[in-house]
Amino acid sequence: MTASAIARRMAQCCRQLAERGLIAGQDGNLSVRLGRDRALVTPSGVIKALVGPLDMVEVDLGGRKRRGRRNPTTELDLHLRILTRRPDVGAVVHAHPPVATAFAVAGQTFDTFVLPELILQCGQVPLVRYGTPGTPELGDRLEPHLAGQNAWLLANHGAVTVGPTLDAAWIRMESLEHGARIIWAARALGQVNELTSDAVARLEEGARRKRTQQEPDA
Repeated sequence: MTASAIARRMAQCCRQLAERGLIAGQDGNLSVRLGRDRALVTPSGVIKALVGPLDMVEVDLGGRKRRGRRNPTTELDLHLRILTRRPDVGAVVHAHPPVATAFAVAGQTFDTFVLPELILQCGQVPLVRYGTPGTPELGDRLEPHLAGQNAWLLANHGAVTVGPTLDAAWIRMESLEHGARIIWAARALGQVNELTSDAVARLEEGARRKRTQQEPDA
């Protein structure tokens, strides 16, 4: 996919996040890896529902702006921490999904397995200690939790999801919020029934077999 095609998809994704109530106003930011040492990121100070492909900013993984008429997101450090330390990640989505963020504000996370879809999309979701948005402190807080995870709650702030593609990261963000709504409702009803470790193991094994079957022959 070309850089211009990625920029178009990023603009569309921003609108989708806004339409689904996962961000509001200037909230949220995206990044997509461009080759080995470049990334395309959303701009700062722009209403995401109105952002266009030409607003995207190209940066190198050292944080230097390479191309674009706007300044990169103020959360650039957060994105670059993930992209540089997780070569398997092709895209990062940072949003403020209301119910998932409410868990983060309450100091709670999804530390139990209750929904197959949430397990397969996000796995366990660590709660990252609060760090000031737009500063290296936030990246410092996230870094110890990076290995082996695909979704994080940011205390008093929001959530981050990653994936090999922007679509994969975006789907995880939607799944995270959808799961949060279901768990919230189950708690309001008075009971959350956890899946057994055996049920989780069978679920994960089935997903591994499916991925193996879909892999092309060498």
